[in-house]
Amino acid sequence: MVEANLPVVSVIVVNYRGADDTITCLRAVRDELDYPADKLEVLCVDNASGDGSAQRIRDAVPEARLIESASNTGFAGGCNLAAREASGEVLAFLNNDARPDRSWARAAVEVLRAEPTVGAVASKVLDWDGERVDFVDGGLTWFGMGYKRHAGELDDGSHDAPRDVLFGTGSALFVRAELFAALDGFDERFFMFYEDVDLGWRLNLRGWRVRYEPRSLTFHRHHASMAEVSSSREHYLLERNALAALYKNLSDETLAKALPAAMALAVRRATARGEIDPTQLEITRRGETEDDSPVPIDRSALAGMLAIDQFVELLPSLKISREQEQRERVRTDADLLPLMRKAMEPAYPLPRYLAAHDALVEAFELDEVFGRPRKIVVITGDAVTERMAGPAIRAWHMAEVLAAEHRVRLVSVNARVDPPESEFEVLAAKPRELAEHVEWADIVVLQGHVLEMVPALKRVDSTKIVVCDVYDPMHLELLEQGRDSDEERRAKDLAGVTEVLNTQLERGDFFLCASERQRHFWLGHLASLGRLTPGLYDNDPTVRSLLSVVPFGLPSVAPRRTAPAIKGTRPGISADDKVVLWAGGVYSWFDPLTLLRAIDRLAQRRSDVRLFFLGMKHPNPDVPEMGMAGQTRALAQRLGLTDKFVFFNESWVPYQERQNFLLDADCGVTTHFEHVETTFAFRTRVLDYLWSGLPVITTDGDSFADLVRSEGIGVVVPAEDPEALADALEKVLYDAEFAAECRRRIEPVRERFTWEAVLSPLTSFCRDPRPAADRLTAAAPLVRSEQPGRVEAVRRDLSLLREYLDAGGPAEVAKRATGRLRRIAGERLRGR
Repeated sequence: MVEANLPVVSVIVVNYRGADDTITCLRAVRDELDYPADKLEVLCVDNASGDGSAQRIRDAVPEARLIESASNTGFAGGCNLAAREASGEVLAFLNNDARPDRSWARAAVEVLRAEPTVGAVASKVLDWDGERVDFVDGGLTWFGMGYKRHAGELDDGSHDAPRDVLFGTGSALFVRAELFAALDGFDERFFMFYEDVDLGWRLNLRGWRVRYEPRSLTFHRHHASMAEVSSSREHYLLERNALAALYKNLSDETLAKALPAAMALAVRRATARGEIDPTQLEITRRGETEDDSPVPIDRSALAGMLAIDQFVELLPSLKISREQEQRERVRTDADLLPLMRKAMEPAYPLPRYLAAHDALVEAFELDEVFGRPRKIVVITGDAVTERMAGPAIRAWHMAEVLAAEHRVRLVSVNARVDPPESEFEVLAAKPRELAEHVEWADIVVLQGHVLEMVPALKRVDSTKIVVCDVYDPMHLELLEQGRDSDEERRAKDLAGVTEVLNTQLERGDFFLCASERQRHFWLGHLASLGRLTPGLYDNDPTVRSLLSVVPFGLPSVAPRRTAPAIKGTRPGISADDKVVLWAGGVYSWFDPLTLLRAIDRLAQRRSDVRLFFLGMKHPNPDVPEMGMAGQTRALAQRLGLTDKFVFFNESWVPYQERQNFLLDADCGVTTHFEHVETTFAFRTRVLDYLWSGLPVITTDGDSFADLVRSEGIGVVVPAEDPEALADALEKVLYDAEFAAECRRRIEPVRERFTWEAVLSPLTSFCRDPRPAADRLTAAAPLVRSEQPGRVEAVRRDLSLLREYLDAGGPAEVAKRATGRLRRIAGERLRGR
């Protein structure tokens, strides 16, 4: 790591009547850290100790900047006071009874620089002797109490792997300074205890990560600052603050069940801890005369009851905070469940308390609440019926696979929605009704033009997680499809579709494409739109966390015949004929004409060859028939092939019946022209050939041709070469040994393309969905460029002015000035 590029780290230590510990801590920071002194700022807040601590610290460690608070505002308030005065890009909070290891700061900064989605780094904390665990992981119960997992255990090296956590301990925590300010720092109402839990919870809800880094090590005299404070006061703060954190951060739906149960459990915890007889006021316990004498109550029991009372007192101000957190959150309660570790952990081993815990969990159905799946809506513009085309088939299987773990709705804006049976909801919606489904969902998966129908999703400040399925490069497709229209209309349509795709690429949090070729293509698009930022790249140099390959898939169950389809059924095709199947539609980017000429040649020497087109009419009524379909029928008629050697299914085969046609075929074929659409296309229905074990004949030039060639599952031929295509058809149809070898090789390839396998990037993302790294709110450079002084800035602008005047005169100057103003406005709009 280049020293000059290190950020300034502001180490913040809060003192309250603990000068000896504080001086030891500050000297360790000053003398022992492996971090450049000119990049280290040390601040110490004295929280109105009133015992001479401030002067002692000032004399002992003059290098530290001492800030004297007018009152004791607790750990949270003291940290915030110093944070407002700090100048560093990174804030490092350190308890006054802790000492850092030499690598403490450098290791944390390395994480923040390498992973821009990490908002805070949680240090590993051991006891003072370095033998036992103080903090290596955090857990959170359903009733709001955070706890340190593995605390007190021997440090045996089993916690030396970095991991994401819900929160880090405030005794040793690094946070990006601008992000800390954007979250208004620690919640000062907590005073102390759980302010770190609350901060980490809020960071995660807003899409940031908290990363435990074991190389960032400290040693802690646990609760030295609380040595003179009674346990009942500690219980009071823990109980009150747990309820406050719960109230602020849980969603409405979860809070409705968790909060009343948590308050009831707090009462039972109090009575169990204080060993109070809970039946003493039962009417059956009344004696001969009423005993109204005072009843002694243990302070530990009183702590829980007073905590609830003061939680209620805080509710008006907490309500304002809650509204902000719920407005800013981008992640669901379900998203954070893995970080809670064991949400159903009772935490206290008191028999009466444990009985109440179990009763409340059952009564409020909290097992269901804290195990609730995410809600995902998959939106398509295609017809969802028994006769589905590629986009609808892909959306259907996305919904089907995701429904195994989540609540899923498949919504189509097409007029035709009459789906087969499914285990997930399938709904029709008008464009104006989509907002309701988007609001319901935690994650939105969309295709085609759908984003244009939900304007709220396109807004810069939209926090909804959006997955864009760009497996279909519509603008390249339109270059071919639009050949039948006039030039002006074609240009306008192309510009419109390109804008639709650019909007998706600018907005999405995760993108799906169909092949590595497509991935290279879309990476270029994303780069040109400015999405491949240094921060995103540093977080994931492969960029697969933003753009992943999800090809078309296959059912995991082998095809089974349910009815006859072609052979011996279609007039003109006998049971012994050799059937060549064209499995998809006939569109302008395909080349069925060369195939017809090849069949014409082959039929002259092989009279039993038959070509069958599976579907000529697209099931989506919004998709008009393309000119190529008419040309295909006309050429077949002219060559005398129609209903003799070439057969057309003029409708569309129901999706659940296509296997009957595939099982009647001897090989599958796809042919296309050599152009840019071919280069980046993925012929979706061709995968059905693999599903049914059909050898494949394909034109060279697309990703499917690469697969056929590399796996040896058929024959690849040059574009527009009918002779080569006829020879390939003959080899596959009449060379039994070659065809058998192709089928043998198809078996392992088929396994790689099951829907469950190909959709794994999407299922992984939906298990842990986050905004894209460049869309996180309050994101800012960790190290900023040094700003020029006023004189230097004027000189630079004058130099640029001369350069622009030389390049294009006043018009160029105006253009450049406008561009700068737009850039500045955009940065302010994004909060940078």
